[in-house]
Amino acid sequence: MLTGLENRNVLVTGAGGFLGRHLLPQLLACGANVTGLVRSPRAALPEGVRQVLGDCRDEKAMRRLLQGQDVVIHLAGTLFGASWQDYLAANSEAARNVAAGARDASRIILVSSLAAAGPCAIEPGRNEAQNPEPVSAYGWSKLLAEQVMSALLGDRLVILRPPIIYGSGDRGLLPLFKSAKKGFGIGPARFPVSVIHAGDAATACALACQPEAAGIYHLGDGKSYQMDAICQAMARAQGRERLRMLRPPRALMRISAFLGSLANGVGRGICALAGKKAPPPPAWNPDKYREAIQPGWLADNSRICRELGFKATYSLEAGMAEAVAGYRNEGWL
Repeated sequence: MLTGLENRNVLVTGAGGFLGRHLLPQLLACGANVTGLVRSPRAALPEGVRQVLGDCRDEKAMRRLLQGQDVVIHLAGTLFGASWQDYLAANSEAARNVAAGARDASRIILVSSLAAAGPCAIEPGRNEAQNPEPVSAYGWSKLLAEQVMSALLGDRLVILRPPIIYGSGDRGLLPLFKSAKKGFGIGPARFPVSVIHAGDAATACALACQPEAAGIYHLGDGKSYQMDAICQAMARAQGRERLRMLRPPRALMRISAFLGSLANGVGRGICALAGKKAPPPPAWNPDKYREAIQPGWLADNSRICRELGFKATYSLEAGMAEAVAGYRNEGWL
């Protein structure tokens, strides 16, 4: 068990989300007094977590809700947006409100993204000393969030940049798991990526709360994977040994991303006229296309391993098995 969090007040934004469900039990096990900030009263948080309702885009609410918190872990954000304005509001502007409201906290953890650092296909991967080179609106919004919070918080801020996070409760990779269940995967012939299981990402968040943590840390399980291996691991976790990889041409990827975004925009317009709730942004859109056509997304995790003693506990096989078990428990697979 990690030390240093006993009886400390820790607030987690986005507590009802994918990573939050893995992080909250770890914080409770450390002896922290945990508050989970959620946007919906339907969010299911573990017993022992105090639930509060709020929106990180509401600056006044953040100033009130963050009072008396010793540590703030900012998970809330959006991965899929309909426009750059969506990314800016949900990631950059929300981060500013959290930073402005965290006046009492001695430590603020921002869970950013490798997308803020930029792509890399050369092992061991992009490190924290390299200049950021985002290629998507999502990546730029995460980098801006880092810069805004850093300007307001100084050395009270610790930034984590995870690569692909997978595990139970994740909807982002669910379509790939469903495809693997049917016997096929999708990906370019060569596309090296770093990944990390949500349980290990949660451990990194807890480690970042320690006094010796400082600056930016890149996350990952320390290995490089081709997308073929990722899809094959998804299939094996579901009892399927043989998998056929589909490699769509770049032109088709671009057209499908554009059409998906266009259809979503039309749907949003119709819902607005009818006074109905807008459909969620598509997971595949031109912004994600810009990320997908890069040569790879590798992260060098050596700094957090060396300085904070981080070590991934989930192998790819064990992590995929945990993810599939969680999906089945939810009735998603």
